[in-house]
Amino acid sequence: MQVFAKKRKVVAGSLLAMLTVGALTLSGCTIDRNVDAQEADAQEATVTQEKLLAPVVSVDDDAENVNPAEPVIVKSMGEGLDEVTMTNEEGYEVESELSADGRTWTTAETLGYNRTYTIKASDKNGESTTTVFSTITPSSTTSVALSPLADSVVGVGQTIGFRFGTPVGDREAAEAALTVETSPHVDGAFYWLNEYEVRWRPEEYWAPGTSVTVEANIYGEKLGDGLWGETNNATNFTIGDRVEAVADDATKTMSVYKNGELLRTMPVSFGRDTAEFATPNGTYIIGDRNESMIMDSTTFGLGYEEGGYRTSVQYATQMSYSGIYVHAAPWSVGSQGNTNVSHGCINVSTENAQWFQETVKRGDIVTVKNTVGSTLSGTDGLGDWNTPWSEWSAGNADFS
Repeated sequence: MQVFAKKRKVVAGSLLAMLTVGALTLSGCTIDRNVDAQEADAQEATVTQEKLLAPVVSVDDDAENVNPAEPVIVKSMGEGLDEVTMTNEEGYEVESELSADGRTWTTAETLGYNRTYTIKASDKNGESTTTVFSTITPSSTTSVALSPLADSVVGVGQTIGFRFGTPVGDREAAEAALTVETSPHVDGAFYWLNEYEVRWRPEEYWAPGTSVTVEANIYGEKLGDGLWGETNNATNFTIGDRVEAVADDATKTMSVYKNGELLRTMPVSFGRDTAEFATPNGTYIIGDRNESMIMDSTTFGLGYEEGGYRTSVQYATQMSYSGIYVHAAPWSVGSQGNTNVSHGCINVSTENAQWFQETVKRGDIVTVKNTVGSTLSGTDGLGDWNTPWSEWSAGNADFS
């Protein structure tokens, strides 16, 4: 009996265990089915929800002061975009692009300042949305002129000029919108000549053959004191042969070199040996070349009653904004090579003036030395190389 009782106990325990396992197994199957059903329901709900979502616009409805330089994007949250139109307050429809999958719409032209735009977007799921917003209304705007001209070939001393039409209050913001790319790579720095104009140059003269691309992406950029960029601008140029002239008052000659080879040495007459008229020393950058021009001393403050002049000259090649040129001076040929008689310009014969103008190009350099004058200012406009690199590279964007 004891043995039988033990066996019955064992059998009962085994049956209980089997029932328990079976119950758990049945319970587990029930849980799995519930989870699958819930996931299926959730997926179906998500699909249904996506089908009902309207397109999403990157700009909020009723937004103000939107930057017009930034593209507007519309995305489908459902089955794909059906139709999107964007018009300004005058009814003009903005140009746009649609992605290959039909789910993303983007503006394809720059928007305008002080405009109100309306976007109407519908999805293939039947949902639609309307967004109205306005762009920034600037207190004032400015453009920027670049030099040198696009596709030009210039000399090794050429610096890059960015001249704004309005004084710039935030120089750092302006510099951030300007880019200079060179091939091969050349490091350089910005320096402001005045409140309108900033220049960029490398530490040393350019290497011939260097190509340079310049961009001024100022549109939509705040330049300080309510001033915004009006239009973008760009230019590009290539550095040509190294042509340089050395004008030495100790010998009263000017020698012209091309890639290190001496081409010609000519007698010259500098500015008179007085503080008022002596030709400044330093490095000059060749600017405009005029086959003929009227030289008028009143343009730099010397009146006719004070010994000024108004004279027609030939082959005048600009060296400074302050009025220093290499030009033909047949009246001073007898003084050239021995006496300084000009008001600051470098006088040469007509034949030499023509040859010089036909030999040099914008951006070539002229070094003047050993005169009794001071040094050409680094902010003269063509005297950039007279500002020491330590000062130039430090920059002067923060002028407060």
